[in-house]
Amino acid sequence: MSDILAIGEPLVELNQAEDGAPFLQGFGGDTSNAMIAAARLGADAAYFTAIGADRFGQALTELWLKEGVDASRVVVNGGAHTGLYFVTHGAEGHQFSYMRAGSAASRIGESDLPVDRIKATQILHVSGVSQAISSSAADAAFAAIDIARDAKRLVSYDPNLRLKLWPLRRARAVIHEAMRACDIALPGLDDASALAGLTDPDAIADFYLRLGARLVVVKLGKAGALAATAARRERVAPLAVPAVDATGAGDCFDGAFLAEFVRAADPFAAARFANVAAALSTRGWGAVAPLPRRAEVEAASLAT
Repeated sequence: MSDILAIGEPLVELNQAEDGAPFLQGFGGDTSNAMIAAARLGADAAYFTAIGADRFGQALTELWLKEGVDASRVVVNGGAHTGLYFVTHGAEGHQFSYMRAGSAASRIGESDLPVDRIKATQILHVSGVSQAISSSAADAAFAAIDIARDAKRLVSYDPNLRLKLWPLRRARAVIHEAMRACDIALPGLDDASALAGLTDPDAIADFYLRLGARLVVVKLGKAGALAATAARRERVAPLAVPAVDATGAGDCFDGAFLAEFVRAADPFAAARFANVAAALSTRGWGAVAPLPRRAEVEAASLAT
């Protein structure tokens, strides 16, 4: 049994630190990033997706092997390509451009799901991106959620709204429906504001608790986080770091939160731990390279 199994779309990243600088190759994909973060922090993390039979898919496979993420059930599709994305940086933060239409991951369907692995994991993690890439992927994610719930497993969901992938009305309908079936809701403030029409973190937590989540953690970026259950809530203070790139911070938060929640079964301690991990992940460029190890997070936690 794995601690956490995520389903989604991995991507190869090309990241440009400033105008005119060369693009540096890295890796991305929100749920893949989250599982790498979880593995670096000591969790038994697994990943399911589809990749192309190309050099980029091979590079991702090598990455998961190196990072200790179980990707043994990943599908290799010889008729489709592995997705790519570009990151550029400016005064308003980082901007994404994608080459993912028709990617192998977007062609996943319900029949591809590793049903036995979903039934055996402690937490299934899915995101809005997992469902936005195609109708078949959206249906597969819903089917995976149903399998996990029928097997009495926990479901974690991060809306991770990407309006370049689908219009807001459709995103809202699909994401709200998925969030009704999740146990752990991990919305970011900006995403939740667009989806729920709310800006107050407590109101956002209440919104997702009413939808059905047992635990909500609202990620507030530089302002920290808010963890809430029906009985208790706690505001997590931010950690100041010399940040250079927040590309994978939200994904790091997800992976760190789930890893620590599995380990300690304390959602508020997990939120504090994840808040530190996410802050540390902004100290370097790219989504994967700066993801911290447990010793770094624990040392930084003790110093706060």
